[in-house]
Amino acid sequence: MNINWTDLGTILQAQGMKLLSGLVVLVIGFIIVHWIQKLSGRYLKKIKVEPTIGSFLNNVIRLVLYLIVILTAANVVGIPLTSIITLIGTAGVAVSLALQGALGNLVGGVMLLVLKPIRVGEYVKINDANSSIEGTVRAIGAFYTELTMPDNRRLSIPNSSLTNTPIVNFSREGTRRQDLNFAVSYDADIDEVFAVLKNLAENDKRIFRDPAPAVYLSEYGDSSLVFILRIWCSSADYWDIRYALLEKGKRALDKAGIEIPYPQLDVHIVND
Repeated sequence: MNINWTDLGTILQAQGMKLLSGLVVLVIGFIIVHWIQKLSGRYLKKIKVEPTIGSFLNNVIRLVLYLIVILTAANVVGIPLTSIITLIGTAGVAVSLALQGALGNLVGGVMLLVLKPIRVGEYVKINDANSSIEGTVRAIGAFYTELTMPDNRRLSIPNSSLTNTPIVNFSREGTRRQDLNFAVSYDADIDEVFAVLKNLAENDKRIFRDPAPAVYLSEYGDSSLVFILRIWCSSADYWDIRYALLEKGKRALDKAGIEIPYPQLDVHIVND
């Protein structure tokens, strides 16, 4: 068998040029996609698109542009687009089965955008069968939603999970109520306890006056009376106020001579 090395070299050279051209298209295309995505991000911010929708649109734009670049590179290499489309159509069922989770996440992302149970920047708690997770929504992507947890860990949750899970949104209303428990001795003067706790809330300007702070005798504990100080405040101030009132409450009760008792148990021994 005689091999025409000249023709073979010409074919290899032509194919090599096609592969090189396809690679160039791929690299330049990815650079352009990155540039377009930056511009689209700036534009969405300029027209004040909601961050949640903006994050999702950026993800979708990136996926679509990457697909266009890959198809263009394949066509430059010499693979007809009709063949690629036919192949995609033929493999559609298999791909859809293999990507059930991804497609579910994509649909979940759309539902999160339409129904808006959460938005970027909101503090939420995600409940599932075994545990609960709290954090600030960082981004809602096409497939995953990112939370920044209180200790600064970043958590990615599949969007499909969020559409089938109870979500507690602490930020949506802008205000929160909190109840702080204070246990005092049974010997304490009830009216004095009411006055001390009410004065505690009135001296903090971050606490709302409407609804007004309130103090209630909550329960008769085993070794103490339990009072509730109920206040309303901004969601952003919730934790700062809570920690401040717990500290100041102890100091105020001590100053007033009101005892905060330790748990105790009385044992009676009966001799025969």
